[in-house]
Amino acid sequence: MRLSKFLSILALVTCVSLLYAYQQTGIFRLAYLGQKKQAVYQDLLDKNNFLRYNIHVNASLVNIGNRISGNPDYVMPDSYRLVRLTSSEEGTTPVGQPANKPTILSRILGIKRQAEAETVNP
Repeated sequence: MRLSKFLSILALVTCVSLLYAYQQTGIFRLAYLGQKKQAVYQDLLDKNNFLRYNIHVNASLVNIGNRISGNPDYVMPDSYRLVRLTSSEEGTTPVGQPANKPTILSRILGIKRQAEAETVNP
């Protein structure tokens, strides 16, 4: 009976030791996965910061001004016209714009109407 008691205790200790070893390997496996995910997260965070910096630099007024001044086709307009829009029952209308009434000069030259751009719907 002593031998059977010794073997049962030995089997119990062996099972507990195996479960402990399995648990420790699981902990290390999860720790490595966590470190790997942390490294991927840090890489994504670095890329995000890099892209935000690029957006900040490319959208800065200095960079936009350098691009515009470097383009020989860009010309600043000689005069500026400010238009204020007001809401009315018919819709939004510009205030301070001259009405489309024919002037004396347009009557003499025979100009009937202004050119207007139209949108192209595909």
